Amino acid sequence: MQNECTFVLLGATGDLAKRKLIPAIYKLVADKMISKFVLVGAALSDTTIEQVLSDGKKFITGIDEQVWQKITQAAYYHQMDFHDDSAYAPFYELLQRVEQKHGLFGNRIYYLAVMPQHFAFLTRNLAQCCIVRQRDDHGNEPWSRIVYEKPFGYDLVSAQEINDSIAQVYDEKQVYRIDHYLGKELVSNIALARFTNRVFEPLWNNEHIESVQIVLSEKIGIEGRGEFYDACGALKDVVQNHMLQILSLIAMEPPEMLTAKQVRDAKAQVLKDVNVDNVILGQYKGYLQEANVNKDSQTETFAALKLTVDNQRWQGVPFYLKTGKYLKNKEASVHIKFKMVKCLLDWCPADSNYLTIKIQPDEGIYLDLNVKKPGVNNQVTPVTMDLCHSSIFGPNTPEAYETLLADVIKGDQCAFVRSDEIILSWKIIEQVQQFEKKLYAYEKGGDGPAQVKQLDSEREITWKA
Repeated sequence: MQNECTFVLLGATGDLAKRKLIPAIYKLVADKMISKFVLVGAALSDTTIEQVLSDGKKFITGIDEQVWQKITQAAYYHQMDFHDDSAYAPFYELLQRVEQKHGLFGNRIYYLAVMPQHFAFLTRNLAQCCIVRQRDDHGNEPWSRIVYEKPFGYDLVSAQEINDSIAQVYDEKQVYRIDHYLGKELVSNIALARFTNRVFEPLWNNEHIESVQIVLSEKIGIEGRGEFYDACGALKDVVQNHMLQILSLIAMEPPEMLTAKQVRDAKAQVLKDVNVDNVILGQYKGYLQEANVNKDSQTETFAALKLTVDNQRWQGVPFYLKTGKYLKNKEASVHIKFKMVKCLLDWCPADSNYLTIKIQPDEGIYLDLNVKKPGVNNQVTPVTMDLCHSSIFGPNTPEAYETLLADVIKGDQCAFVRSDEIILSWKIIEQVQQFEKKLYAYEKGGDGPAQVKQLDSEREITWKA
């Protein structure tokens, strides 16, 4: 009974549902991760379940029509205004009716694929109308789990208000705050690679590591999302969630076990220790001419930060974060730079060793080493040892949303963000906002503002990506 459930998609007509959630549910059905299911979508739009599924089908490759038929036969749509109190009773009746029709036990996943301003109202009404059970039962009782899509609020105050509204009605064990980067294979590999390989963990400290770079760069612009992007910018869209989550995984202390509670405890402690040392913000030329962007907007499309983690392990090690729109390369990666060894040669290496974790593209783990140059004594040349993920495991590894939905079904919260992590990350963004906000213009297709090399006042930064 634990591998059957009702998927409730609130915001079923949105971009996220059709591009990511419906394809993820299709894969779970195709891979037999669930034995029986029902899909119930709800939104304000006057549409049909056939149209909702048709919109999602376009984003599924290599579709098996028999699997797709299973989904169409178990899918329903309910038009409702989430801010209308009277709309919830008929929605509840629909859920009970279709679960009875399909012989389901009553396990439910509620996915709030809506903007964060709807979170508190939906949370309260779903609980008051008993649509979401206010507990996460196991064994002989059905469970209810509720998934909140990012962004989780717009600032510290709104995030706290949402957290408070959730805590009033639900047990934290029911709550899954999603950051899809935590479902990516190479992000989930960070802790495993570090803690299961003896060659890494003894070197994972300030005695051996000189600096850490975390880079999330995009070649594209805001892609028609002017109204949304102009309200958040790079700091809120990428740094507050994806980048700080990656940093916390890199910097956390070894937990006793890689369980959800202990991993999230360790990540939260890192975020408590983070301090902002410097900030460079930029805006690409032409941003002010984008549709639905304020013509005198001060929204940043580029952000570079120098952070420190003020504990014994990382004292003196700078963490550099860089993200932006319309940059030269599309890349998400972590570059860990080791300190130089004492040179015993007449001709010394130009650079030290790097451990690179590439999240996308070319997913894999890469280690730069210095070796003897063939045919020449006492000269070294850098080479890269690589674990190409697709070469070893094949190209068809699960997408992030498929992995995360499977974790929700299993009740595994390890790859989800806890309430205190949300608050701590917003406090870091508040630190950033205390710096004078100066925007540096930069050309599309480059490396961002020229000032980014001077992010660290003690040294000029050579960005690995």
